[in-house]
Parts: sequence; C-alpha cells; structure tokens
Amino acid sequence: MYAVITTGGKQYRVEPGQQLTVEKLVGDVGDTVDLRPVMVVDDAGDVTTGGELAGRSVSATITGHERGQHLRVFTYKNKSRQRKRRGHRQHHTIIRIGEI
Repeated sequence: MYAVITTGGKQYRVEPGQQLTVEKLVGDVGDTVDLRPVMVVDDAGDVTTGGELAGRSVSATITGHERGQHLRVFTYKNKSRQRKRRGHRQHHTIIRIGEI
C-alpha cells in the first residue's frame, strides 16, 4: 500500500513505516501530524484518486528536526565594487509515516 501526499510544495510517494525528510513542519519530536492533501492511494492494485480522497489524510510522527546543507549566495555588480556574500541553511523535519 502506498500514497502520494503533498507537503511543503512537493509531492512524496510514501508507505507505512517509511522515514522521510520534508520541509519544516510545526511540532515537537514525538507529535503526530496529519498530512493533507492525499493525491493517490494504491491499496493492492485498487487505485483511488481525486474527489474520493477528500476526507483522507496520512498520519506521521515527527522523529526529529535538522538543517540542510549550507548554501552560499553571492551577489555582484560590475564596475562598482559592490559585492555581498550570504549563507543559507533550510530547516527540515524528519517524519515516520504511520497509517494511510
């Protein structure tokens, strides 16, 4: 059994028990979150999509928070000696998928 969910502007194919790193979710470690919307559910070949999934959600448990890799952002304007260097690290949440 698997489902396709949307969170953080991205779509993920998930199965029960799977551990997944997604964009930051609000909550503490150990909290349970309901992920909506559910796009597709496949239960042993029986595929459900669209309006039939209006009330469905996927439950997940937050197992940790982390930050992504460091990115360097450099802005430059020629002929004026204008330079700016910044860094950025995105916040991520690690979740474990429960029931679909």
